[in-house]
Amino acid sequence: MPKAKTSVFFCQNCGYESSKWMGQCPACKEWNTFVEEIIDKKSISKSGKAISRNVSEPQPISKVKSSSEKRISTNMKELDRVLGGGIVTGSLVLIGGDPGIGKSTLLLQLCRNLSVEFAKEGKTNDIYNRRILYVSGEESAQQIKMRADRIGGFEDSLELLSETNLGEIRSIIENRKPEVVIIDSIQTMYQEEVGSAPGSVSQVREATGVLMQLAKQQGITVFVVGHVTKDGTVAGPRMLEHMVDTVLYFEGDNSETYRILRGVKNRFGSTNEIGVFEMRSEGLREVENPSEYMLSGRPAQASGSVVTCSIEGTRPLLLEIQALVCHSFFNNPRRTATGADYNRVNLLMAVLEKRLHLTLSDCDAYVNVAGGMRMTEPGADLGIVLALISSKKDIVIPEDVICFGEVGLSGEVRGVSMAEQRVLEAKKLGFKKCILPQVSKEALTKIEGIELIGVRNVADALSAIQ
Repeated sequence: MPKAKTSVFFCQNCGYESSKWMGQCPACKEWNTFVEEIIDKKSISKSGKAISRNVSEPQPISKVKSSSEKRISTNMKELDRVLGGGIVTGSLVLIGGDPGIGKSTLLLQLCRNLSVEFAKEGKTNDIYNRRILYVSGEESAQQIKMRADRIGGFEDSLELLSETNLGEIRSIIENRKPEVVIIDSIQTMYQEEVGSAPGSVSQVREATGVLMQLAKQQGITVFVVGHVTKDGTVAGPRMLEHMVDTVLYFEGDNSETYRILRGVKNRFGSTNEIGVFEMRSEGLREVENPSEYMLSGRPAQASGSVVTCSIEGTRPLLLEIQALVCHSFFNNPRRTATGADYNRVNLLMAVLEKRLHLTLSDCDAYVNVAGGMRMTEPGADLGIVLALISSKKDIVIPEDVICFGEVGLSGEVRGVSMAEQRVLEAKKLGFKKCILPQVSKEALTKIEGIELIGVRNVADALSAIQ
């Protein structure tokens, strides 16, 4: 008798399949990512026979009719911004984030806004129209109701379902035909045809495939919650992010009240957009002016503090960079960077030593982006440089001064993108002086109400603050 079950090894990073364990994945070149799973061949073959597909014929691109996607507003400006203007009908959206960060709360508030909007249209009496289905595999309906009571304002167009069997969930979706479906979370869903445990590579991949078919064939918008690994990526095969239309990450520190929703993939809008929220007892509150929120509580007349402007997607965001440089009592001085790239900070300190002859090799250096934000854009280089100089020389940079620019290895200050938007955002928040690259200043038209100081290198930047 042939064996009904066999062992297959999957790469947790990219989903590569192998009949034996390997130390390095030949597809993505990652080490120690293979896990063993038991595959039931009988169940897979039985399920495979039931699948029928229609063969489509290729057609010239000129014959294909283009149409603009239909969007539904969530009545949450920050969420609409990240999604590209609202929910696209028939799209599959993946939301990842650390445990307890607020993913379920965000989606429940989304359901509340949609249920209220659908109720205004007078379609809540028909179970086949404009319904919202919230499927939870981790919480009971009573637990969800407790959170809903804290948020408040729900209508009967929202229905709750506590189920993990994807076959049952699929039957309910096909019968009731809701417009929006929430799956919380994809790691708890399982198919009986797949012999592996829920949360495994095979189960996550197959479950996502079923949800993708429902979204595209039925025109249903599906939101999927995904757990993240210790590296911050969604658990399961990397192909999960390739299958969905939009990937959003909910970020933030549990010790802080703010939360950031970041878009890293969007087939219907721009990527790298962010939405800022504040966690409160009644749920998430939108922060429409995050720059003002991040700059609240700035120290007065303190050295080592400067404000810079970073671009997140299409939004200019003003952040405070703090630096503390002090004499070291260790053989190897300490270097710490919070919210900034550690290697980038070391590089900029080497530039200051070489180009300005500023002795930093015997000093401890600590760089922090206030508010818990993380900046990866090169436009923040000039802010880090000026903060280090200010702390080392004990120079107080006036509170109405802002700076931005990329610093090269030769000490030159290079131009950055969207310089006009950065200057206008600074002017809106009351800044009077802006230190920026000379090439960016020359490209700008005259802006009233703010003084523009162009610099070509770090020496010019030092002169601008002295």
